[in-house]
Amino acid sequence: MDGLAFLDKSDKTAQQPIYVLLGDEEFLKRRCREAILKKVLGPSEADFAVSNYSGDQLALSTAINDLTTVAFLAPVRVVLVEAADAFITANRDGLERYAAKPSKIGVLVLEVKTFPESTKLAKALPDASKLACKAPAPYKLPEWLVKWAKLHHGKALQPDAAEVLLDLVGTTLGLLDAELAKLAVAAGTGGAITPELVRTHVTRSSGANVFHILDAIGDGRPGHALNLLHRLLEDGEAELAILGALSYQLRKLAGVHRLLSLGQSLGQAMDEAGVAKWPQARQSAEKQLRHLGKDRLAKLTDWLVEVNLGLKGGSALPERTQLERLVVRLATAS
Repeated sequence: MDGLAFLDKSDKTAQQPIYVLLGDEEFLKRRCREAILKKVLGPSEADFAVSNYSGDQLALSTAINDLTTVAFLAPVRVVLVEAADAFITANRDGLERYAAKPSKIGVLVLEVKTFPESTKLAKALPDASKLACKAPAPYKLPEWLVKWAKLHHGKALQPDAAEVLLDLVGTTLGLLDAELAKLAVAAGTGGAITPELVRTHVTRSSGANVFHILDAIGDGRPGHALNLLHRLLEDGEAELAILGALSYQLRKLAGVHRLLSLGQSLGQAMDEAGVAKWPQARQSAEKQLRHLGKDRLAKLTDWLVEVNLGLKGGSALPERTQLERLVVRLATAS
């Protein structure tokens, strides 16, 4: 099950004896974990009912002992295993036996990076037990933000405001959620979150400085674009996160190019491709389109797919080098 879908309807799903939170989106893992605890424990004190362990230091016997021990002042006992990949690998047979006959007074929560569906353990668990904690694709983030603001902050986020927020904050879900919480307060009772409100209350984050790289690309300044990339990497930004933010805008440019080739006007193509309507965004996009030209715009989607696969292990080159090559390829004058 998709983690976001679980968050939307966690109170309506049946309680599972085992939950696996898989993926690399820590914000979603945290929110899913909170939703599980709320679901299975209700108003009980979590301090008395939750055992937290690190997967590389936990014996299966300890986990099962906790899961089969009656909780104090709570309906069940929860065993939460962080970084559980190694724990699962070392105890796969025992976990398969436990999954076949789980405790009725315990809930096991395993947080992992990967959980291959080909394993017996994965096949033994229903879909409702396996929560994929993965961020939406960058092009889906505006829609996600609008929905998230309504469901979790009780505010109407205008679509243009979502675009401005992404421009200022970047694509990190935890940061976006934190900014939405502030904006919900700033909007006041009954107020909507507008682009003007976002610009007033949100400052540009380091992750969003990816958009400065795009400006440097549009200006045809590869050296400056590389310096900005290096600064982000030195600040601790992950290569995949940087690529995600770059892809968010570059895929729009590729979409504009495709629509222009079908005979649409520039304004129509930008509207349909999802380019933000505020003037600075339109001006930057137009400059980037002119700089890249038809040949590179036609190849853009393939290049992004190639780098994405490379950063996930499909290339022998260092991740940093792969991003540098992409930036130089884009920023160099044609």
